[in-house]
Amino acid sequence: MKKLDKIILALFSILMFLASIIVISIIIGWVKLSTINTFASMALENSNSSKAILALAIVCLLCSIKGIFFESSDKKNKKNGVLMQNDNGKLLISKATIENIVQNVVSGFDSVEGTTVSTEMDNMNNLIINVNLVVGNNVVIKELTLNMQNKIKEAIKKTSDLEVKEVNVKIKDIAVIKKEENKLEN
Repeated sequence: MKKLDKIILALFSILMFLASIIVISIIIGWVKLSTINTFASMALENSNSSKAILALAIVCLLCSIKGIFFESSDKKNKKNGVLMQNDNGKLLISKATIENIVQNVVSGFDSVEGTTVSTEMDNMNNLIINVNLVVGNNVVIKELTLNMQNKIKEAIKKTSDLEVKEVNVKIKDIAVIKKEENKLEN
């Protein structure tokens, strides 16, 4: 989170905490509503204090709008990859890098004719890999996909130390052998 985001969040949290304390105190009966009314009317009669209250209200409104409608930089990084942090600094592993790791693993299987890979993160920051395949003729799909899923998980764990929640494999098609290739083999 950027420093500005942290400052805005802290300021907004303090203001909401104070407002909550005042509302609870009124409801419980510790503070009378007439006391708040008297204080507010005194503050608004003074032009300097009314300007300060107006400025504070505008800051709260802007903080609310920013928090609701605009993403922080950390959220943007999650969409582009996986952000890891330790005592030495930060490391962003892009989605393209993870997809290249998967492509390299899949290319090691002889029975795969074509591949597309996509990655996503769920709400709990779990990595989900989606692999679409075109496989060759006479392949045992269940055996191929199980081996592929295990090897993809192992490769990502080994190269990036990331845990993969799911490797979803979709067989899009089975490649047919062209008649000319059959004639050459016979």
